[in-house]
Amino acid sequence: MPRSSNQKLKPLYLAKILTERTDEDNPLKTQEILDALAAYDIPADRKSVYDDMDALRQYGLDIEHRRGNDGGYYIASRDFELPELKLLVDAVQSSQLITGKKSRELIKKLSKLTSVAQSKQLNRQVYMSGRIKALNETVYYSIDAIHAAINERKPGSVSLAGRTMGSLSPC
Repeated sequence: MPRSSNQKLKPLYLAKILTERTDEDNPLKTQEILDALAAYDIPADRKSVYDDMDALRQYGLDIEHRRGNDGGYYIASRDFELPELKLLVDAVQSSQLITGKKSRELIKKLSKLTSVAQSKQLNRQVYMSGRIKALNETVYYSIDAIHAAINERKPGSVSLAGRTMGSLSPC
């Protein structure tokens, strides 16, 4: 099989395909994996995919294979399980300190930690009566600066968004 310039990247693209497209309910058959690799201009045969799967398992990806008509390869476990991601999404959406725009950005990033199919379940709306989201994007960075100053145990003034916030002393 002729080698393309992307051939050395095949295991990385294989990991990307599995991470983005698969979960226990949405496995990919070998032919679907070969087609997905071909979309990245990476020709492959079944044996090379099996070898790459073994290498990715040795690297630490939890890749499972289920046999049968509804079988295929999928990522069996991730750093965050779907219920944990739902909890984080709810916390982001309900936080008064995070602007609506920043909430959407964070949720989009959290969605990348699961498959495309499962990420659709993260598109939830948490309704908190009487809660107003922050309008000022700098609140997000100001909180981070305050925590950094406290963690570094640097008493004194902290400058946030061009304003001095007074003295901070470690707890």
